[in-house]
Amino acid sequence: MPELGVVMALLAAVAALATLARRIGVPYPILLVLGGLGLAFVPGLPTVALEPELVFLLFLPPLLFSAAYFTSWRDFRFNLRAITLLAVGLVLATMAAVAVVAHLVVGLSWPAAFVLGAIVSPTDAIAATAIAQRLGVPRRIVTVLEGESLVNDAAAIVAFRVAAGVAAGTAAFSLAGVSFQFVVGAVGGVAVGLGIGWLVVRALGALNDTPVEIVVTLLAPFVAYLSAEEGPHLLWHEILGLPGEPFFSGVLSAVAAGLYLGRKSPTLMSSLSRLEGGAVWNVVVFLLNGLAFVLIGLQLPAVLEGLREYAAAELLFYGVLVSLTVALVRVAWVFPATYLPRWASRRVRERDPSPSWRNVMVISWAGMRGVISLAAALSLPLTTGAGAEFPGRDLILFLTFAVILVTLVVQGLSLPLLIRALGLEDDGSVQSEEVRGRIEAADAALARLEEVAEEGWVREETAERVRGMYGYRRGRFAARELGDDGYEERSQAYMRLVHELVKAQRERLVQLRDDGVISDEALHRIERDLDLEEARLEA
Repeated sequence: MPELGVVMALLAAVAALATLARRIGVPYPILLVLGGLGLAFVPGLPTVALEPELVFLLFLPPLLFSAAYFTSWRDFRFNLRAITLLAVGLVLATMAAVAVVAHLVVGLSWPAAFVLGAIVSPTDAIAATAIAQRLGVPRRIVTVLEGESLVNDAAAIVAFRVAAGVAAGTAAFSLAGVSFQFVVGAVGGVAVGLGIGWLVVRALGALNDTPVEIVVTLLAPFVAYLSAEEGPHLLWHEILGLPGEPFFSGVLSAVAAGLYLGRKSPTLMSSLSRLEGGAVWNVVVFLLNGLAFVLIGLQLPAVLEGLREYAAAELLFYGVLVSLTVALVRVAWVFPATYLPRWASRRVRERDPSPSWRNVMVISWAGMRGVISLAAALSLPLTTGAGAEFPGRDLILFLTFAVILVTLVVQGLSLPLLIRALGLEDDGSVQSEEVRGRIEAADAALARLEEVAEEGWVREETAERVRGMYGYRRGRFAARELGDDGYEERSQAYMRLVHELVKAQRERLVQLRDDGVISDEALHRIERDLDLEEARLEA
């Protein structure tokens, strides 16, 4: 029971830190990493030791699935070359550079050094994109950062699994073997994920129950992950009876399933399921981010206890050195990767002209590390295949947390200053596309209204009222597209009036509930309609 109280207190602390982050205008992972560091110095907190495989399963599938679900496939495909150079090329370059530093300076063995390099190679999606969106930078910067963080998570985890297997002595290293395993794992993971996504789509299509649909989407990333991780073993050993250890990437499977399901969801799920499901997923992602930093805070004392052979100044030096390596490799990679393909290929230049150096500078500095690196570090096995302690596990955990701390705090807090100094502004492309889409949607509604207005089940007064509503909506967004401030001002006055009317209805409903005239259930049903009405206005 005391442990339950500690868990509740820690969750309350996570909520408080996230609230403070919103108040002061910084991404909440920055305060969470500081809060996790602070937990290490709170006396009396229990030491939590989760099974490494459980950490991997608990955190990575839902986080990657959620990121993939909301990815714009059109923008992702258009920026595929830039995303691939960052998400695969930069991951491998970072892993190699960190491994060299960790082996030659820190003293880790080569396998353990490559494990550390793989862990700290993926970037954090939340911090960088939250800053970029809040400050209003060109949409393409946000697209590249989101796409990079999605794919490099998967690429880094595949590399991590291979490196961890070599370090634990459960897999032999050969360049050809590792390359083959990397390709087979990636292709197999994507294939399994698409298959699971197809099955989930069919299951959702047969359902008409919002809570059940949300549960299915919550289970989907775990099913995709486990199917890729465990399915090949069952097929290979139990059914075919073949030797060897086939490996499909569970994280890539979760990503592929998320992309597929996100593409199909607009025509697959009801509006209520999407509304409530989106709210549930927001809470899940927030809690997983918070719990990851809480877990590292609870494990840090034990980690530091295992590093007593190192002086504090020595650990500080190692942490800063590895963090600098991560940051400098990114800067050194991003500029050549952006401009060299365009200089070398006329076709690339014509299709995609060179971006401003200011955009490239922002991308090169937006290399914060976060919860994916943390989850990977926590998932390190405690022992090798021979039963010995995993080489350098405590030092790897410490250095991972140091990299996350330095990149989130230093780069995360300085990135807004850099964006302002460079004078970058939102190009307005998303808003323009949204307005165009709303106008076209209203036109489609009006056209369909004219088709059904002649049918007997549509009353003339109803058609006229709906015609006026959609006509107003179309006129409002057409005026916004043309820059008609007068129409927009009238629109704002209308929305203010509706807000006042909704507020009056809500206050009256509460009074009726308090007087015993209506039940709480009736209140909540009517209140939901009012909430949806307000949500439509705010959209």
